[in-house]
Amino acid sequence: MPSVFITCAVTGGGNTVHKSPHVPVTPEQIADSAIEAAKAGAAVVHCHVRDLETGAQSRDRDLYKELTDRIRSASTDVIINLTGGTGADLTLGGVENPLPLSEDGTDMAGATERMAHIVECMPEIATIDMGTMNFGEGDYIMTNSTSQLDEIARQFQAIDVQPELECFDTGHLWYAKSQEERGLYDGKTMNAQLCMGVPWGAPDDMNTLMAMVNNVPSHWNYSAFSIGRRQLEYVAAAALVGANIRVGLEDNLYLSKGVLATNGALVERATVILEAMNFNVMGPDEVRDQLNLTKHG
Repeated sequence: MPSVFITCAVTGGGNTVHKSPHVPVTPEQIADSAIEAAKAGAAVVHCHVRDLETGAQSRDRDLYKELTDRIRSASTDVIINLTGGTGADLTLGGVENPLPLSEDGTDMAGATERMAHIVECMPEIATIDMGTMNFGEGDYIMTNSTSQLDEIARQFQAIDVQPELECFDTGHLWYAKSQEERGLYDGKTMNAQLCMGVPWGAPDDMNTLMAMVNNVPSHWNYSAFSIGRRQLEYVAAAALVGANIRVGLEDNLYLSKGVLATNGALVERATVILEAMNFNVMGPDEVRDQLNLTKHG
């Protein structure tokens, strides 16, 4: 029986708080939702933190510390995966006057600052977004220069945390492979997350998914997901192409048409789909063995 594991992306940093009452905001709410997902079958919880007043994404290290402490103090064992994606948000000033940058939505930070909460909290896994792209509509750009990506990779080498390389298009995967070839991930287990259906990265059709999968080196671990209504379809699609699974409120708010989801409900539905396909859903200790993870704290 083939085995896969489920990652639950608990809250993200997008503008979703006002769209569903189930999107957690405070460290306590995010931790509770992560624990709920773990009890439902998620081996990994991928976590952002949010500003307590606005609900926008945050890089506040105190919030990350409280969140990780709460998850670790719970009786439910789960692998903590923290985002390294914050500090890469650039919003141009407009069509005719791109400079100065808009203060609304711009949050740019250096590599060391972007890694600070990871170094302090020591999750088992942390993510890097592997490139720059137009992300949705308007003047917002997700910005990750090659020099900054290389420095972040070097900083990962100094800590016992495994990187997860978030690839939103084929070029991102290409660059991740070039980093490995240049020795920037020596001593690390290679993990890729194939992020499908995010405007304007890789579309979530099967031809594009297979193009991504066929370019993942054979010794890498990888997961795949799509956003919105196709998230649960991708539970089956990812498993069939040899990938692990990601669901959660970061990427999708609905369990079915008109029915708002919780993280626990999305993980439960994913588990039902996988077990019906005769896949074994791995627990945290199995995943730690496969990914060479070190449990901290």
